Amino acid sequence: QVMLVESGGGLVQPGGSLRLSCAASGLTFSIYNMGWYRQAPGKERELAATITPDGTTNYTDSVKGRFAISRDNAKNMVHLQMNSVKLEDTGVYYCNALYTGSVSYNYWGQGTQVTVSS
Repeated sequence: QVMLVESGGGLVQPGGSLRLSCAASGLTFSIYNMGWYRQAPGKERELAATITPDGTTNYTDSVKGRFAISRDNAKNMVHLQMNSVKLEDTGVYYCNALYTGSVSYNYWGQGTQVTVSS
């Protein structure tokens, strides 16, 4: 059974930092594209950052230069370092694991709440 368990969410002031972590189990982690998605209240879920098995990263424009995604294939972990957070970064952050081959597999975590407020 595949499980993605997020941690590290919470309340942070504007301009502050937060580090999200996702622990993966039940899958061959090293072959999956990993990502962080977020959903603000009343809005659609959107991509924040992704990282390929070989470490290539991609960010949505609104977080470029502020967020950093990383992965540890030895520990089956993916992290999202959030710096200089803004009010609009508030939302539920979801960990995603995606494998696309002859058969595709797509898994989601339960999400962790991030609230940016003064």
